Amino acid sequence: MQKTVQTNKMAVMPIPTLLISMGAPMMLSMLTQAFYNVVDTFFVSHIPDTAAVSHMGDKAINALTLAFPIQMLITCLGVGTGVGTGAALAMYFGRGDRERADKTAGNATLITFCYYAAILLFGIFGAHAFIHSQTTDPVIAKLGVTYLRIISVLSFGCLGFMSLEKKVLAMGRARLGMTGQLLGALTNIILDPVLIYGKGPFPVMGVAGAAYATVIGQFLSLIFTAYFYFSDSSFIDHGLQYLKPDAQIIRRIYQVGLPAVIMQALTSVMSYGMNLILVTISESAVTAFGLYFKLQSFIFMPAFGMSNGIVPTMSYNYGARNRQRIADCIKYGLLYIGAIMLTGMILIHLFAPNIVSVFSLTAESKRLSILALKTASLGFLFAAVGIVLSGVCQALGNGTYSLIFSCVRLLVVVLPLAYYLSRLDNGADLVWRAFPVADFVSMLVAIVLARHLYIKRVSEWEPAS
Repeated sequence: MQKTVQTNKMAVMPIPTLLISMGAPMMLSMLTQAFYNVVDTFFVSHIPDTAAVSHMGDKAINALTLAFPIQMLITCLGVGTGVGTGAALAMYFGRGDRERADKTAGNATLITFCYYAAILLFGIFGAHAFIHSQTTDPVIAKLGVTYLRIISVLSFGCLGFMSLEKKVLAMGRARLGMTGQLLGALTNIILDPVLIYGKGPFPVMGVAGAAYATVIGQFLSLIFTAYFYFSDSSFIDHGLQYLKPDAQIIRRIYQVGLPAVIMQALTSVMSYGMNLILVTISESAVTAFGLYFKLQSFIFMPAFGMSNGIVPTMSYNYGARNRQRIADCIKYGLLYIGAIMLTGMILIHLFAPNIVSVFSLTAESKRLSILALKTASLGFLFAAVGIVLSGVCQALGNGTYSLIFSCVRLLVVVLPLAYYLSRLDNGADLVWRAFPVADFVSMLVAIVLARHLYIKRVSEWEPAS
């Protein structure tokens, strides 16, 4: 006999209100996640020069940019697995199947430990080779290896929290994950100047201090969220027996989760590829890309946060076979995420020079950073459509379509086009045009794929009574 569950607000609350209720905390949560990298970048940009090294701020940002693909991969593993777990949990809640929900949560925890073991080994044995594959500058390489090794070896806080956050979201407790994220971000902001510059009893640690501030914040987020999650068994039974691997449950998680992991990890591949392309132009181009990519996350992270609120809502109603609520999720998702991206584009075009000026950079790095922000933001509205429709595919149980969309956006178009533009005269200025072109092409692909899936799986249902 199946266990019963409490009535879930995803079944009854009006969709416009529900998406704000679910998405707004996730938007804030994802926005604070962007702070981890941007705050680190701000403070390391002001590391003073030494007698032997000039432009230390530029070199420190460059080093963090080279480490960023792995840092993003760590986050992607947690988020991607969490997306698959959250979608499965929401579907089982919608069906009233408590037993499978319990097994899903337990198996997701086991997967997180396996990921950490792999990242730990990379941090110990692979960080040096990874950084040196992207630069020949000994100062940048040393800073990059230091930062990456700390982030990797102590990555369990990030992996654990990202996975756990999606579980509490599927339970309808988005504010809990948001509070945990805010706690970590605030800790990071406080500790960065203390550990980087050496305040009070702490020695000057430079980029190592930035890394330690980040992981301490992540562990506090994990501890806070885990305390409340494991204290509540009204939705999930946390018994150790559910850690036992279940092939059917793991397969279900990865039907959505594996494409989501790969889809998110493509950002890491794209970043690594862009680093290799831009380093042939100049160190300033690499620095500008790192700053652009972290600043644009203040726009994309809230958009992804809203999408992460839409996906479990749509998954729940897919499990409950409620066609109208699924259609409303799509309509209001396009409205909300489109508004976020349009606002971001306008703000960038108005204030990009002011934003970049707060970082301590060389004149050329500042110029290229402003140019990158203004050029790439021209594709934000195209990206908004793609983000929503990619979430539709995930929620309807076809993460492969979302993966295809991301491959087109992050690999198939942007890297070859960026490489071509970088070879032209004035390539340092032209290379940024690859981003809005990739957003436009991937939007067209997302429209075709999501429409096909919706017609196949939803449109023939009878309207809910």
